[in-house]
Amino acid sequence: MSHNTPEHFHLQAQEALGDKELRQNFRGAMDYLRGKRRDAFPDAAEEKAVRDRAEAIRQRCLSKLPELLDKLEAQLTRNGIHVHWALNADEANAIFSEIAEKHQATLMVKGKSMVSEEIGLNHHMEKQGVRCLESDMGEYIVQLDGDTPSHIIMPAIHKNKQQVSDTFEHNLNDFKPTTDVDTLIQTGRNALREAYQEAEIGVSGVNFAVAETGTLCLVENEGNGRMCTTIPRVHIAITGIEKVVEFLSDVPPLYSALTRSATGQNITTYFNMISSPRKEGELDGPEEVHLILLDNGRTQAYHDEELRKTLQCIRCGACMNHCPVYTRIGGHAYGTVYPGPIGKIISPHLMGIDSTKELITASSLCGACEEVCPVRIPIPSLLQRLRQESKNKPETGHDVLKGQNAASNTLEKAAMKSFAFAATHPSLYHTGLDAARKMNGLIPKHLGNWTQCRVKPKLAKTSLKTKLAQRNGGQK
Repeated sequence: MSHNTPEHFHLQAQEALGDKELRQNFRGAMDYLRGKRRDAFPDAAEEKAVRDRAEAIRQRCLSKLPELLDKLEAQLTRNGIHVHWALNADEANAIFSEIAEKHQATLMVKGKSMVSEEIGLNHHMEKQGVRCLESDMGEYIVQLDGDTPSHIIMPAIHKNKQQVSDTFEHNLNDFKPTTDVDTLIQTGRNALREAYQEAEIGVSGVNFAVAETGTLCLVENEGNGRMCTTIPRVHIAITGIEKVVEFLSDVPPLYSALTRSATGQNITTYFNMISSPRKEGELDGPEEVHLILLDNGRTQAYHDEELRKTLQCIRCGACMNHCPVYTRIGGHAYGTVYPGPIGKIISPHLMGIDSTKELITASSLCGACEEVCPVRIPIPSLLQRLRQESKNKPETGHDVLKGQNAASNTLEKAAMKSFAFAATHPSLYHTGLDAARKMNGLIPKHLGNWTQCRVKPKLAKTSLKTKLAQRNGGQK
């Protein structure tokens, strides 16, 4: 069960590194997903074209975000969908509570939605006496465990077949332990089937919200999203304000970039387009549809031209799958809803730098995340920017991040100022270097743990000078 926090990242990471089963689970899963993505882009030129177009679409839409949000609201309202605005998690949860109370709901069945995780919807509704049941298989498994997702598109990726079987055995009546994947999946489906009929409200996320037509697009592979959005009488969708796109024609390029980057699929099993409640004469669909547009720190990122690039994300998870940190410690070690590289640059806006300052330094800045991002988010440079924000007071013209300057260290600043002074005075600098050379003998021969993970290079038996002399016929 994971109740980790970002403030204790280093301790949590250390515990994850010591969990051999967890590391083995992630190693296999990450290798598989990286292979799938590689196979989905066999042509480097095509991959570049896909990413170039996806990046251009996201940047164009974000540049018009206020205008497109107004247009989206007007079109959705015209289509018969109720639009709500939420500044933060409390406001979003209050809207859910109001709708649930209006319909005297006791059960919500929910498709996978990271934004609902962001606002803590399940726990909030439980306090209101409303059960919120996850229907995505991965989310359902971690919910049974009282756990949280460890990946934004594969919530239970940290578990193997035996662990899933154990979860079902402890939580489902009449379950016979098995590690057969098909049987495990069917068991979960059977347990969820009645919930779709019983739930008064269905909840979903949104992958793309189209301003032009007032259409909510939902990408999925299991069919549970379609069940959640069509069987219950009321459908509530929730999404961040950045998910709006300008035209319906913007969706296919983004869809292609998303599915191939996430799971290596050319197209997912289901693609849902919701534009209105059930119309007269239609046989399925909800009688009432709501959309909650959540800010929760996104406006702060939007107002800064550099940090705005954070909002380009289409939630594919490719950056996590290729990150040398995430692939070794998993998502729970981060203690945030959005883990991995993308989480490091999103979480400071959602939670503040004061509680996430350890995360923005948990990166080697190797650039693997940027190399595979389908919308080319410059994550390493954004991390460097956030590190500066965590150490310094706000500059004129910049919006203040919550907790900015939280990682400021007086001793560190003094040391850097001293180095800067020495570096700009050559005589002092060279005197310091000479002193450092003379102190080499004081350095321990073995630097403790530093050397345990590194292999000492083998020294050549013949010196380079001798080899060059031999090559030149003995001439030195």
